[in-house]
Amino acid sequence: MLLAVGKAAGPEKTLTERYVERAAKAGRAMGLTGFDVRELPDGDGPTRADREAASILAKRGRGVLVALDERGKALTSEEFAAFLQGFADDARDVTFAIGGADGHPPSLRQAADHVLSLSTLTLPHQLARVMLAEQIYRAVTLCIGHPYHRV
Repeated sequence: MLLAVGKAAGPEKTLTERYVERAAKAGRAMGLTGFDVRELPDGDGPTRADREAASILAKRGRGVLVALDERGKALTSEEFAAFLQGFADDARDVTFAIGGADGHPPSLRQAADHVLSLSTLTLPHQLARVMLAEQIYRAVTLCIGHPYHRV
């Protein structure tokens, strides 16, 4: 599951949906039971990120929480595939969290089981959704031996 703060629109939403659909379909071959995006409302005011973090923590489910943050650990696509494969092997659910305009506060990064970075660049959260969905699709195809990922 991907918990994302804010509403997606336009081409970013279309691309995210495309990769989510592909990842869900390919993931079934790996024994994964689904992948979806759930949007959470933007916070407002000076404590916006804290309110968004509380919303993420309330919706995260029982599985592993992975916060996406520019300060997180960077993985190659192959490392990310192995990361996801480990959770699939253990039948553990994974929830990815993408924050809003102010990112994740320290409290959410500390509560997360893992903090990963998609890039050392600061990305708009709309593009981060697309990139994460594509990387999940890529990871799943690597795990099932599909030729999508070329080296």
